[in-house]
Amino acid sequence: MSRANINSSFFYIANKSSGGKAFGVRTARSQRALGAALRKDRQILVKTWKLPDWASNEQDMSLKDHAEFDAQLAQLLERGVPLTEALEVASTVVGSANEDRILRLRTLVAQGTSFSDACAQVGSFDEVTCAVYKAAEKTGDLAGACAQLSIGAKRRLEVSGKAATLMIYPCIVLAIAFIAGLVMMTLVVPTIGESMASSGIEVPTFTKILVTAGSFLRANIIILIGVIVVTVVVMFLWRSTVGKLAVSLTRNMPFVRDVVLEQELTRFFSVMGSMTRSGIVLSDAIAVSSGVIGHPKLSKDLQRLQLRLIEGGIFRTLIEQVSALPLATRKLLVAADQAGDLESAFDSLAKDHAKNVDKKTARLMALLEPVLIVILFLIVGTMILAIMLPMMNMTGSVL
Repeated sequence: MSRANINSSFFYIANKSSGGKAFGVRTARSQRALGAALRKDRQILVKTWKLPDWASNEQDMSLKDHAEFDAQLAQLLERGVPLTEALEVASTVVGSANEDRILRLRTLVAQGTSFSDACAQVGSFDEVTCAVYKAAEKTGDLAGACAQLSIGAKRRLEVSGKAATLMIYPCIVLAIAFIAGLVMMTLVVPTIGESMASSGIEVPTFTKILVTAGSFLRANIIILIGVIVVTVVVMFLWRSTVGKLAVSLTRNMPFVRDVVLEQELTRFFSVMGSMTRSGIVLSDAIAVSSGVIGHPKLSKDLQRLQLRLIEGGIFRTLIEQVSALPLATRKLLVAADQAGDLESAFDSLAKDHAKNVDKKTARLMALLEPVLIVILFLIVGTMILAIMLPMMNMTGSVL
């Protein structure tokens, strides 16, 4: 249940059938969906601009809400509760901002719309989820599909939580170091440097440079605070874009790339397990599942695998060529395909890679701690050194 392009809001220009142009903002999962919606109103889409997440007129369902929603539906449907009644109950387990969405979903189902089509209409259900629901409606096992989606969502929540913890810790340490360094640069270093200079104490070049920089920052403190505030606000409003940029920048760093790959594999195999258990054809499941991962090489290899499967290739042969997958993973998939039990293999691999995320995250945290201490020392220690050098020179001259 990737949140990318789930419930996007677009500002659009459309030609009216009666002439003239219409301007507006509308929620749609994609430009294609927006164009289809406007055609019903006898309008032709001319141009669109995707609004940032904070400007959307309707909030997306969080991954946690999706997990609770699917878990509640699975429990009720397994016990024979009608879908409309199950949806009414499920609306109480999601956040208040999404309660109306689930009730709209219930209304559409009560009017005769299929459950998967209703999910696509109300928004916030991605392509993977809708495909699983549609396949489950054909097999008559919607409860099982919901249970699988819930398990996958909870597994991805655990992985996302570890990733967030991994990012928060160094950010807090670096923020503290930055604030401490900024306070010393603007208040402590210039004051002490100027006092020493006025007292006739010889000030080293290194200290002079920091004193000059600190004096400049102190003289422009209002501008500096404004820049910091604007930067924080922009990063908050476009936090998803900033997060993607941070991931892309750190993707190839040692140790970090291993954690990122394990997270991507956990996400991929969780989705594959949900889709294949719902009866979706393997090539179609790979096509959709490869869209939820952001690892460039892995995504490219999986798309090539999907095309060759459509052309008539054999999975156990083609999977060996997906070099982005670990060798052990490829061998396990080959054995599972020969045994005809790929669904269980996907679930097992999702669990195994989730455990690997734990191990490699702990290893990365152990490595980050001394690195952050060194960075903190360099920032604060530089200021202390600038203050201590003149004192050491003065002590030396006295002796």
